[in-house]
Amino acid sequence: MPRPQKERLIKEPPVFTEFKPTGILGRLIESIVLSLDEYEALRLSDFAGFSQEEAAEEMAISRPTFTRLIESARKKAAEMIIQGKRLIIEGGNIHFRHNLIRCQSCGHMFNINIEVSINTCPTCGSANLLNLAGRFGHGRCCHKQKRR
Repeated sequence: MPRPQKERLIKEPPVFTEFKPTGILGRLIESIVLSLDEYEALRLSDFAGFSQEEAAEEMAISRPTFTRLIESARKKAAEMIIQGKRLIIEGGNIHFRHNLIRCQSCGHMFNINIEVSINTCPTCGSANLLNLAGRFGHGRCCHKQKRR
């Protein structure tokens, strides 16, 4: 029986969750799913420039686990670019450290600690807010996780 997968810590939810080639309807092309932990591995390694050891520590996982994640993420990104597949970011055994909130009225986006809850936009006062962690089903569960 395999060991249960360790929960990975993710800095914040992605702003964009779907990518596809232009000029082709999404329903007509094959999709691949990039998990949230694979997304975070790409962000830390290829965007933020962390070493594999630093990135593994940031995600609270082992370096070999990080290596498997980054290899899988890079393969999926290459498939998207080379074979023209639709890429969807979703799923994974994760918890967020921070949340992104987007005001649907003025477009302002702000980063808050996952434990903080707000009801109105600090820029325009609107209550029309989109909770980006919430669209992945996260929020309260992330409060309970041990933070560094």
